[in-house]
Amino acid sequence: MSDTPQTPQSSPSGGNSPRRRFFWRAATATLIAGLATTAIGARALAHGGGFCGWQRAGFMGAALDPATVDAHLDRALEHLYVEINATDAQRQQLGPIVKGAARDLMPLRAGMRDARRQAIELLSQQNIDRAALETLRADQLKLAEQASQRLTLALADIADALTPEQRKQVAEHIGRWHGRRG
Repeated sequence: MSDTPQTPQSSPSGGNSPRRRFFWRAATATLIAGLATTAIGARALAHGGGFCGWQRAGFMGAALDPATVDAHLDRALEHLYVEINATDAQRQQLGPIVKGAARDLMPLRAGMRDARRQAIELLSQQNIDRAALETLRADQLKLAEQASQRLTLALADIADALTPEQRKQVAEHIGRWHGRRG
């Protein structure tokens, strides 16, 4: 053990670099998106078939039919309305907010799915094209940023439509649901 004071050294991984800040913003946006999805759709599990029939393909699975997405959102919103005792005015506000966000995010989802296929193709080649992989990575960060911005806008709009008590109810519900899953 030495009595000489140790000076903190900057991290070789970048410390507070823009890339690291973006990563944390993207991680935060993903967490917010997960919480919003949970708030809107957790009760939909009562219908059976996993998350209203989405369990087989998952978020990044096959392309989704817009009518199926609307039906799923209608069921999830009905559960939310009951959970928070939403007024008719709130129902008229929340539906378009949620469906508009889903409609705006669907092309991003398709882009992410296509990029996954492209990454698999690039990584299966005889010679790895690092420049193409880097371009793909940068494009995916742009998609993540767009998704984060759209989700944040939708969450703020939803929060504006709810009363403080209703927001508290949603937060408690999310806490209970996530508490069971760890």
